[in-house]
Amino acid sequence: MRLISLIAPMAILAAPAAAAQTPHAALDELLATERSLSDAAAKMSPADGIASVLADDALLFTRQGPVRGRQAAAASLAANPANKGTRASWRSIRGGVSADGRHGFTLGYLDVAGGDAAAAHRRYLAYWVRKPEGWRVATLKQLLRPKGEIDQPDQPAAIPARGVAVDDSKTAVHKASLIAAEKAFSDRAQVVGIGQAFQENGREDAIHVAGPKGFAIGLKAIGANFRNESGPAKINWSADEAIVASSGDLGVTIGNIRPNGPPSAGQPPATPFFTIWRRDAPDQPWRYIAE
Repeated sequence: MRLISLIAPMAILAAPAAAAQTPHAALDELLATERSLSDAAAKMSPADGIASVLADDALLFTRQGPVRGRQAAAASLAANPANKGTRASWRSIRGGVSADGRHGFTLGYLDVAGGDAAAAHRRYLAYWVRKPEGWRVATLKQLLRPKGEIDQPDQPAAIPARGVAVDDSKTAVHKASLIAAEKAFSDRAQVVGIGQAFQENGREDAIHVAGPKGFAIGLKAIGANFRNESGPAKINWSADEAIVASSGDLGVTIGNIRPNGPPSAGQPPATPFFTIWRRDAPDQPWRYIAE
């Protein structure tokens, strides 16, 4: 993690959203905020430190299901023995922003010191929205890293070619198109199988967070995660909600994965998920970039 001044990031956290900002500047601000929040978490319990990145209405994904709101998330994290310890810290290896400069994402590694060694090292994926108080996480999930997993190097940022003005009047249309894209992804998997559907609906630079050996970077690596899948999908999924930038180029879908038949013994009837999507322009098709 690069060293940064403690003064500038705190000013960033308190600063209101700028009227106009280049995508590069917006991403710099997001990453500085993330680093500053990680630094501040050193003085908190792991549960409070992780919860400190969340917006008031954020969704924290847990094994028991999504938890809504920062206070509820802090309580859920504190109740989990995996979060016992002295402090949490994290560092992103990739980030991206929307053309309107108000939405972004990061993914990387999160560590909990002083607690259960088996749960100390994790991957995370976060979708951010710039609030009046600064950047805050709208959706967050963590996955435990297996022993011996090798860190991936920093990845190229996902930055639009140019910035655009905020126009909230278009958000509803973009949201509907993104929810439809998620449904089309599932529908396609019913025909060609999950592996092929993941190839067709992802960007070339997409990252699969839940790979068995670490982050799967790029469609070829993602395909390897599904090489044992054959035939039409045995599951289906859909988005119950979505959060989308007014520029229509970045968004996150939130929903549930369900078996096509009765669930196996001991398995839940539905598994929650979220997927981050990107497109180069509103007239282009949505493709997932982090999942």
